[in-house]
Amino acid sequence: MISRIDLRGDALPEGPALRDLLPRADFDVAAALEKVRPICEDVHHRGDAALIDFAERFDGVKLDQVRVPAAALERALQELDPAVRAALEESIRRARLVHRAQRRTTHTTQVVPGGTVTEKWVPVDRVGLYAPGGRSVYPSSVIMNAVPAQEAGVPSVALASPAQAEFGGLPHPTILAACALLGVDEVYAAGGATAVAMFAYGTESCPPANMVTGPGNIWVAAAKRYFTGKIGIDAEAGPTEIAILADSTADPVHVAADLISQAEHDPLAAAVLVTDSTDLADAVEKELKPQVEASKHVDERIAPALGGKQSAIVLVDGVEEGLRVVDAYGAEHLEIQTADAAAVADRVRNAGAVFVGPWSPVSLGDYAAGSNHVLPTGGCACHSSGLSVQSFLRGIHVVDYTEDALAEVAHHVVTLAEAEDLPAHGAAIKARFGWKVPEDK
Repeated sequence: MISRIDLRGDALPEGPALRDLLPRADFDVAAALEKVRPICEDVHHRGDAALIDFAERFDGVKLDQVRVPAAALERALQELDPAVRAALEESIRRARLVHRAQRRTTHTTQVVPGGTVTEKWVPVDRVGLYAPGGRSVYPSSVIMNAVPAQEAGVPSVALASPAQAEFGGLPHPTILAACALLGVDEVYAAGGATAVAMFAYGTESCPPANMVTGPGNIWVAAAKRYFTGKIGIDAEAGPTEIAILADSTADPVHVAADLISQAEHDPLAAAVLVTDSTDLADAVEKELKPQVEASKHVDERIAPALGGKQSAIVLVDGVEEGLRVVDAYGAEHLEIQTADAAAVADRVRNAGAVFVGPWSPVSLGDYAAGSNHVLPTGGCACHSSGLSVQSFLRGIHVVDYTEDALAEVAHHVVTLAEAEDLPAHGAAIKARFGWKVPEDK
C-alpha cells in the first residue's frame, strides 16, 4: 500500500542530493501553463461572456450572470446546518485571534538628529480569493483566505468558487454561507484559471484585483504563474502533503490515521512517515489496511495517494537524521510525534506548519487551531511562508531628513554615487548646497 525508502547506514547526502532521494508528486505547472494561456486571454478579451462559456464547458452549467446575488448568500446562511454554522463560527473566531496578533504597526527610527526613516504598512487595495470546488468543498479555505485579508485591512475583498450544476449554477451553498458569515458579499461563480484571469484582468461585473490568493488545482497554479508580475499571488500551490517525524513512542493508530487524512484530499496527495523505528513502520503499515478499508474515497483518492511515488515510509538511523530529512523535504504539514516533541519541533527549519505531539494533528490545523492552512507545498517551505496578515501588507519606507541631517551625510552620498559612475546622483545632492558638498561637521 505504501513504499519504503531506507536511508539508514550511510551518511545522508547534503542539500539537493538528499531532496532527490525523497518522494514527491509530479506536478508540471509549465506544461499546464500553455493550456491556460488561451483561456486567460479569452477572459481578457471577452470578459463575462468568456466566463459564462467556460462555466458551461468545464462545469456543465449555463449561467445568466457570474456574480452571485446577495439573496443567494443570505439563503445559504439561513439554510446552513446549525452544527456546521457553529463550527465555522468557532473556526473564524480562532483564526481572528491568531491573525489579529500578526498586525504590524508603523515604526519610526531616528537615524541621526533630524533624519528619520518610518516604515508604514499599507494593505493592498483589492484582493481576489479563491475557494476550490472540485473533489471536495472547502468553506475552511474561505476562512483561511478571508480572515487574514480582513485583519490586514484590505478594503475590497472578493471571492470566486466554481459554479455547481447541483446548485443551479451557484457555488456550493456552504461556501456561500461561509462568505455570509465573514461579511464577504462580493462572490463570483468562476473556477480554476478563469477565476484567476477574472481577477487579474477584470471583467464587466468584476473589477480587477491587485492580488489573488487561495489553493486550487494545477490549472489555478498555472494561471497564477501566468499572471505573476501583473498581480501578487500567495503561491503556486501543488498537491497537499503531510510528513510525520516519529520514533518508537508514537502511536501507530494515530500515525496511520494522519497519513490517511491527507491522502483523502487527492490521488496526488503526499503522505510521508520518517522514522528510526522499524517496529513503528511495521505497525503503521499493518494499521493502514483496516483504516483505509473503513474510509470513504478509497479507490479514487486514498489508495492511489498512499501507493503513489509521492508517498513513502522513510527509515533513518535516528531522530537527528530524521530532522535532516524533514528539513530537506520541507513539508506543507509536518507532525512531530517523538519523545520531547516540543524540543524537536523547535529545531525544525523548513515546514509550512509544525504540529507538536499526539494531540496536535494536521486536521486540527485544517479547521480550528487558529493557524492558517494555506501553506507552501512542493518543498517551497524552505523559502516561503503560509498565508498571513503580512501576505496582504506592503511595507513602505518614508524618509524625512532636515537640511542639516542631509548636509552631514552628503559627502558620503556623493562619494558612493561617483564610485558607481552615477554622477547625476551626486549632482542631485550638490544642487542643494550650491554645487558644493559641505565638509564634515
